[in-house]
Parts: sequence; structure tokens; C-alpha cells
Amino acid sequence: MQTTTPTQTHLPQVQEPRNDGMPLDLSWVRSVQANTSAIERRAVTLPGRRSVKKDHQAAWLCKAISLMDLTTLSGDDTEGRVRRLCAKARQPVRADLLQTLGMEGLTTGAICVYHDMVPTAVDALRGTSIPVAAVSTGFPAGLSPFHLRIAEIGESVAAGAEEIDIVITRRHVLQGNWQALYDEMAEMRRTCGTAHVKAILATGELGSLRNVARASLVCMMAGADFIKTSTGKESVNATLPVTLTMIRAIRDYYMRTGLRVGYKPAGGISKAKDALVYLSMIKDELGDRWLQPDLFRFGASSLLGDIERQLEHHVTGGYSAGWRHAIG
Repeated sequence: MQTTTPTQTHLPQVQEPRNDGMPLDLSWVRSVQANTSAIERRAVTLPGRRSVKKDHQAAWLCKAISLMDLTTLSGDDTEGRVRRLCAKARQPVRADLLQTLGMEGLTTGAICVYHDMVPTAVDALRGTSIPVAAVSTGFPAGLSPFHLRIAEIGESVAAGAEEIDIVITRRHVLQGNWQALYDEMAEMRRTCGTAHVKAILATGELGSLRNVARASLVCMMAGADFIKTSTGKESVNATLPVTLTMIRAIRDYYMRTGLRVGYKPAGGISKAKDALVYLSMIKDELGDRWLQPDLFRFGASSLLGDIERQLEHHVTGGYSAGWRHAIG
């Protein structure tokens, strides 16, 4: 993996045309298969396939920060916690470290919060280009009445959210009801208006990688700007086999339509070395264009703390205590 200079320009300066979707093609959906054993074998080899050290590693870790949806989704969230998180998004690493690294101005890709905290986050990020993302549609289960889920999207957009992370109805996938999934996703996309929509598949609850691949494709056909692994609340969240399955669906969709769709792994990615594995996989499977905030995000909170520790070690030669890098 070659070094890349991280960009200091983030969303909403999106370069790609939005994915307007296409009519549901059931013959394409039903033809999609997933060779689980082959995908799992490939995934096992990934952590040892790429190694970056020293300055190259520091550059890639800064890149990971620029691709991060810094997140707080707890029942005890407060305005104070969200404001602290937004301050961290604006200044994710100590200023002296960024100056030494030549990365002044680095920010995270977005802030992700519950709807109730959207106005607070919008106010705290005023004057920056950092967008606010809101989880919506009865997150995390997605089982509230459909009209209420749609209304929730509208409320979050009206409050200033530029991105909406929606959750699909898992039973549509488990029952193979692709028309219902398509219709649901298309209506949510319409309700988002100009806000970008990330479709959360909750892959740990879909039963098989084949279901993951087919659900990914249907959501893209219905106009999802991103497909996302998990809510972070399931027992199994982002994994390497699931990621391979989803990004290959993205590649197939791009080859067929010419439209690039983004990818967001979420839940369980807490170590800097894991972030490097995901970035190398994206580079190998999709190419450099996907290594920008408009096409790739980490759904993370604790990941930033470990990356900051690694960058401090790179600059100073010593590791600091984890408590010195609190998030929020």
C-alpha cells in the first residue's frame, strides 16, 4: 500500500453525482451469490497482506481520521457531551502533533448523533465544513410504524442534518421480499431530499453473506448513497468477510451503472491497526477514489483515541495513557 497525502477538504464538497438508483432488477438480485468459504479465506489473509511503517503509517492514520464519523449514540447523551464530541471533531489530535505531521486543519469526516442532538451538533460545528449525521427510522431496531420512521427523517433534515443513517427492515431480507425492501429504501431516499442517506443493513442479523450481498444491491438500486454494515448495537457488527461482500457489491453496481456508492463499516473497529486493514482492502478492491470522505467512512468513537496514541508515539517515541485521549 503506497502512502497517500490525506486531504483537508471534507464533505459537503462532494465530487460524485448522487446515486439516483434504478428500477428494481429482480433477475440481477436473484443471480447474486456469495461463496462464503472463499470470502472467509480471503478475509483471513488480509491483516498480513499490507504493512506500512513510520511516516507512511502516520499518513494513513491521518487519512483514517478524515474518514471518521465520530459518534455518540448512548441513552445518557447530553448536550455537553455532544459539544465536547464536536470540539474533538474540529481538533481530533493535539495541535502540536498535527503541526509536526504537517496536518494542520485535519478534522473528522462527520459527527453522528441521535435526532434530539442534531440542533446542538449543528450549532457546535457552525463555521466548519463538518456535516452532522443523524441516525433515524426507529434506530436501532427499525420497527416503529413506517409513517413515523419517515416523519423522523423529515424532522432530522429540517433540524440541519446533512446525512441520515437509516435502518432497513431486516425481515424483508430474511423473507426474500426484495420489492418491499426496494420500496422502503426508495421512500426513505425521497424523504431525505438533498441529505445523503446511508442504509444500515444490520448484517449480523441477515443470516448469510448471500443475503448481505442481495440486500446491498437492492438498497443501491433504490438510491442509497452509502451502504453501512451495522448499527453498532448488534452482537456482530463490521467484519472483514461482510466488508468484502458489500464492497464487491458496490464494485458490481459501479461496473453496471457507472455510479459510485459509498461504504461505511460500523461497530467493533477500535484499533488503529484494524483501520489500516480496512483502508488497504478498500484500495485493493475499489481503488483510490473510494478513499475520500464522500465514499468511505468509519463509524467509530473509540477508534480515534487509539489512532491519536499511535500518532503521538510516532512523533514523540512514547505512548501516552488511554485516558488522556477521551472522546466526548
